[in-house]
Amino acid sequence: MAGSTRETGSGLFAGPDAPAESELYKCVHCGFCLQACPTYLETGLETESPRGRIALMKAVNEGRIDASQSVIRHWDLCIQCRACEVACPSGVPYGNLIESTMAQVAERRKMNPLARLAMHVSTRWLLPHRRRLALLVAALRLYQRSGLQWLTRRSRILRLVPGNAAELESSLPSVRAAGFRTDGRKVPAIGATRARVALLSGCVMPLVQGPEMEAVVRVLTRNGCEVSVPKEQVCCGALNSHVGDLDTARSLARKNVDAFLHRGVDAVVVASAGCGSRMKEYGHLLRDDPDYSAGASRLSGMVRDVHEFLVDLPLTPPKARLDYRVTYQDSCHLANPQRITRQPRELLRSIEGIDFVELPHASVCCGGGGTYTITERDLSLRVLESKVAAVRETDADVLTTANPGCVIQLQYGVERADLPVEVKYITDLLDEAYSLEERGRTDTEGQGRKGHGSGS
Repeated sequence: MAGSTRETGSGLFAGPDAPAESELYKCVHCGFCLQACPTYLETGLETESPRGRIALMKAVNEGRIDASQSVIRHWDLCIQCRACEVACPSGVPYGNLIESTMAQVAERRKMNPLARLAMHVSTRWLLPHRRRLALLVAALRLYQRSGLQWLTRRSRILRLVPGNAAELESSLPSVRAAGFRTDGRKVPAIGATRARVALLSGCVMPLVQGPEMEAVVRVLTRNGCEVSVPKEQVCCGALNSHVGDLDTARSLARKNVDAFLHRGVDAVVVASAGCGSRMKEYGHLLRDDPDYSAGASRLSGMVRDVHEFLVDLPLTPPKARLDYRVTYQDSCHLANPQRITRQPRELLRSIEGIDFVELPHASVCCGGGGTYTITERDLSLRVLESKVAAVRETDADVLTTANPGCVIQLQYGVERADLPVEVKYITDLLDEAYSLEERGRTDTEGQGRKGHGSGS
């Protein structure tokens, strides 16, 4: 059953996107989810736990309460990290439930007209359209490099704006000039070809973290992979799903099925945990689409997170040494829906010289959660402060993670706390080690040529 279709009161769930009763009533309220939930850990409130939120879903579904603004508020405060799914002994698919619930209440939610317009513009006008998003990022880069950002912060003018505009502006990621090219290029493998892969570029990551995406390509090609970057690909739809805009998410999923499915590759590699999680669940998202359900399921089966892909390949370990003390934050949508926790740690331990130290409570969310850090700023920062306190305990030089939203959130957190810690992807460290290895080989060859010349 795709969902409950009965409606006997104004507050009941209804339609094909309603939470499925077969999933909703799996929850036996045992409470194992409580200590896994970041919002419950911060507030101690039952209503801010998965168990409490599911109880509210049941009450609405049964018509005992209406989906009032106060009830919707408890669902909105969920970061959708899905850690509860790992902890749940009953196998409750909480991700499906909260996604369906957000879709049901999207139009009921009371928002001021400006906030609703901003939500509509960002999820339907910007994210699905790469060129529009690129223009916005270019404007942000101009703002940062022209001196206008310095002047804005110096004048403190944003403190006069209602809300938390000044605080949000201070957490903007630094945009570098180099973006990641998504023009259909194909990069050959270095050495013998071991695999042919297509790479998801995503929406925000290639514009804001272009050098990091290039590092992913270099690591893949260094390990014998031919990498293609389909021009026709679009945003994965994860952010739209999180806010309940499932129609746009499905539209984006269909475009990605068309872009990736018939490229003759061994895998579709994804370097963003949230994107990988969304694409691995395209089969569920398009389950009722007669034209795309089969293709979506096939594509989901081809999607591989870059860490799991490299470990399974297997990785050719770099020979150069990196003398860093490194810790790792599990990105929620890698550790929870995808159950990938071992592989990132294996990759870190494959780099000679790395002193790896486990992060206390590494599986607890950092508070990023896509748009959550904007829409629920106060609770997002409370969760972040707890995470930064754990990072401080490790005395690490480098904090690694696996998702662009996590990188941006954690960079802001360590800067705000004045911690001397760099935030990087694991592929950044692998790329650095491979570069040092290649440089050392080149230097050795140069010395050999010089030695040969001097002896002749």
